[in-house]
Amino acid sequence: MKGSDVLTRNAPERARPVGAARARVRLRWRGGVARAALYGALLVVAAIYLFPLLYLVNIALKTPQAYLLDPTGMTTSLDLSNFGDAWVRGNFAHYFGNTILYTVAATAIGVTCSLLVAFPIARGYVKWSGAWYTFFVVSIFLPGALIPQFQLMLHLHLYNTQIGYILLSSGLGIGPFMIAGYLRSIPRELDEAASIDGCGYARYLAMIVTPLIKPILVTAALLQAIGVWNDIILPTIYLSSPSYSPVSLGLFTFYGQYGNDWTVLAAAVLIVAAPLIVLFVFLQRYFMEGATAGAIK
Repeated sequence: MKGSDVLTRNAPERARPVGAARARVRLRWRGGVARAALYGALLVVAAIYLFPLLYLVNIALKTPQAYLLDPTGMTTSLDLSNFGDAWVRGNFAHYFGNTILYTVAATAIGVTCSLLVAFPIARGYVKWSGAWYTFFVVSIFLPGALIPQFQLMLHLHLYNTQIGYILLSSGLGIGPFMIAGYLRSIPRELDEAASIDGCGYARYLAMIVTPLIKPILVTAALLQAIGVWNDIILPTIYLSSPSYSPVSLGLFTFYGQYGNDWTVLAAAVLIVAAPLIVLFVFLQRYFMEGATAGAIK
């Protein structure tokens, strides 16, 4: 009896390590399955986004005859002459200058104004800061008032002018909302310390706050630059002179009444998109950091 009692008492103790090992194996197996499913989903999403771009590259490298024979097939030649034809026919040398001017100026004005607006709201230095913050969030979902904007541009004599288009494109948008959320991660003790040391408001924003929130500023600038660079509605409405047209309107050159030159048009689209892709490659580190706004500084 005593021997059987000992065996019975020790049986669960011997079985416990075996059960724990099986549980660890099951957890490891479930973790592997979940990780494989996650990577599979990421690959599917990447394929969905990359397929149109790769298809566009495939068309741009075809000759017009090869495209007419097999529009969806893989190209067997590398015809780079489409890019040269697109650059000349689209007058991109002139349009790129206008677009760079609009993008840089509008982005600089928009990000600067967003910072000046977001800082006192995030710190609560103005009355009803919560209401102002809610107002900026709600304004993101409101449609653009094209008719009042058009009338305002006419009355201010800014229609068909580069300055008017820059001011119109430098809207705040989502900038104050993003910057205000990121500023809340910076302790207010910095404000008090700077005030005690005699640092002015503008100097504090430029020399202390701006370096600390560089990721979110780059993110806001990149998003606004993409919006200005790719915009095709506002320049169509407010810029009637071809000499002021941005690069997006240069794509209309390849639109024909009875047909389109699809290979040259695909090359033109890639030329227009290439600067933004290169810009994102160099700024993606700041963009990813800005996407996690609110991290502990």
